[in-house]
Amino acid sequence: MNQLLFNRTYIIAEAGVNHNGSIKTAKKLIDIAADAGADAVKFQSFKTDNLVCESAPKAHYQKIENSEESQYQMLKKLELSKEAHFELIQYCSNRIQFLSSPFDRESLAFLKQFNLPFTKIPSGEITNLPLLIQIARIMKPVILSTGMATIDEIGNALDVLNKNGLDSNQIVILHCITDYPARYQDVNLRAMLTIAKHFPDIAAFGYSDHTMGIEIPIAAVSLGAKVIEKHFTISNQMSGPDHKASLNPDELKAMVKAIRNVETAFGDGVKRPAASEILNKEIVRKSIVASKNILKDDIFCNQNITVKRPGNGLSPMLWEDLIGKKATKSFKKNELISL
Repeated sequence: MNQLLFNRTYIIAEAGVNHNGSIKTAKKLIDIAADAGADAVKFQSFKTDNLVCESAPKAHYQKIENSEESQYQMLKKLELSKEAHFELIQYCSNRIQFLSSPFDRESLAFLKQFNLPFTKIPSGEITNLPLLIQIARIMKPVILSTGMATIDEIGNALDVLNKNGLDSNQIVILHCITDYPARYQDVNLRAMLTIAKHFPDIAAFGYSDHTMGIEIPIAAVSLGAKVIEKHFTISNQMSGPDHKASLNPDELKAMVKAIRNVETAFGDGVKRPAASEILNKEIVRKSIVASKNILKDDIFCNQNITVKRPGNGLSPMLWEDLIGKKATKSFKKNELISL
């Protein structure tokens, strides 16, 4: 899992189904993700007939968009064909890493041929035992989203992956809240740290975000997240289930930039003056100076010395050493004291 244990956060721009079934739109999403500086752009691979029963209801947020259409009908329009996968992967070449989440075993088997660096397990599949077994047997690093899951369910999924050949050090776990948009009060970002503590052998932890805005992913990085996943779209005004809870292109670019700025600010942890501070040191710090005219052989005392800028003289930390000593020369008021 060396690809994920790097010095910077792995940022996945989640295109998901925001292509609305259009290859042209999918390519625009790839352009946006690459231009924003994301490490990968991720789509969703599924066969609707393998994924959902025709009688399956829609989620509440999906009904807001279209209450008449069934979940089956909605997803059928959002499928990416095999030909589309080939075209999009080629379009990503040498620009940005293509990723896709498999939602069924047929789609997983199809994706295997592309030798993608990771298999991304969506939150809804964390209890899909047959799919988990097949994913583990591919022997490829895994990113596991945990929306709607308890700590025990995460542990059960890890056990399945481990027992079928995938070591924990090949697995990244993402904290996630499966709601679109997720409310800030539901995010519970500290749960990401609980996951890291509970499963110390995993390669890394991260966060898959469904909140509005970019604050929470940035906060997650500051808490140690090594992978960030975030939905984005061409426009929040487009028709489709996920557009309203996705970043627009400018917001995606701002998120990536902010995360990179935060990473730069982490530094190496050694407390020392920064190079840029050295120039300000003499300006901002203070020295011991005469508070009145002092004659040679006068005794330094609290009444004839004080502390003022600049800081290129005797340090105020030597105040007590100076008290009681004789002046070796005369000093005018506000003159730096020397011994």
